[in-house]
Amino acid sequence: MIEPVFRPMTEADVEAVLAIEFAAFSHPWTRGIFLDCVTSGHECWLMFLGDQQVGHGVLSAAGDESHLLNLTVKPANQSNGLGGKLLAHLMQRGKERGAETAFLEVRESNHPAIYLYERFGFNEIGRRRDYYPAVGGREDALVMAYSLID
Repeated sequence: MIEPVFRPMTEADVEAVLAIEFAAFSHPWTRGIFLDCVTSGHECWLMFLGDQQVGHGVLSAAGDESHLLNLTVKPANQSNGLGGKLLAHLMQRGKERGAETAFLEVRESNHPAIYLYERFGFNEIGRRRDYYPAVGGREDALVMAYSLID
């Protein structure tokens, strides 16, 4: 498989990002959320295989903490290791910004993502009740943490 390449997301990329976001999630992020992340200085990255955009991720980093806000791989490209490569890239960016710990929330029903995070080394540290909108109501989030210190 071709190794993915990463480049920073810009405002001009948001339409292509939204196409992947809407294909991947029942409750996708909005244009406004992505624009806010890009303009606020978060780590916003695109992942490409050749010239095809196959994923994106957003990480906030402040002080000694980082927070994985979004990690999305195009549905047609899932289950082949790209999520782990995107996650590794974002964790490296967090380390470079001085973060010692990374946190994230994940839907409790998103078993493939939970498996990815656990394989990477994240541990469940809590739960946020009714955190996510869901079809017919709300869904809990698992809170996970990962040490960025070698």
